[in-house]
Amino acid sequence: MGKMVVIEGLDASGKGTQSEILIDRLEKNGHSAFKISLPNYDDNSSALVKMYLAGEMGSKPSDVNAYAASTFYAVDRYASFKKFWNKEYNSDKIIVANRYTTSNASHQMTKLEKSKWDFYLDWLFNFEYNMLEIPKPDLVIFLDMPIDVSQKLLMKRYNDDETKKDVHEKDVNYLASCYEAASYAAEKLNWSIINCARDGMPRPIKEIADEVYAIVERVLFND
Repeated sequence: MGKMVVIEGLDASGKGTQSEILIDRLEKNGHSAFKISLPNYDDNSSALVKMYLAGEMGSKPSDVNAYAASTFYAVDRYASFKKFWNKEYNSDKIIVANRYTTSNASHQMTKLEKSKWDFYLDWLFNFEYNMLEIPKPDLVIFLDMPIDVSQKLLMKRYNDDETKKDVHEKDVNYLASCYEAASYAAEKLNWSIINCARDGMPRPIKEIADEVYAIVERVLFND
């Protein structure tokens, strides 16, 4: 089997950018790598996810409970693995995932009382890695971007058009809760955490990328 690195973080934390840079750097250093982005919005497997994010099941994230929403995303991940990267993973490539099961720990756990967070995490990872049998990551890197900074980046991305935000992005209080949940999961599950802002501004992309690659080298290649 190959190795799997997950680049995790909340909206506008730079996951896509850092995933691309990591893939490029791995390949330049002689490693065979393959990038995936989840949810896979180009495939029918993400239909329920798209309905959920568009607000078709309720205008607030809490209108769909944590376990139902988690299952929507899990189905998409399962289909993506079976259809698009099963062969790559089983041929010793390094899979670099822009989001994965770990995203549910940030976005869905907030819908539960804190006393139920540990139960949810146990359920989530048992469901996907053991019951659905999709790959378990070898490394999760959490890009820690504060909400106030990420909101500025989101507005820049959408040219100050609030209507372009999905049901998650529109709810700042929800995002603040997600940040708390993500921080909890990162500590509990021993994710590698990279602070992505300094003095209220995002750190330089290359600076973060260098830190990402240093972690990958240490965890994956220093046997």
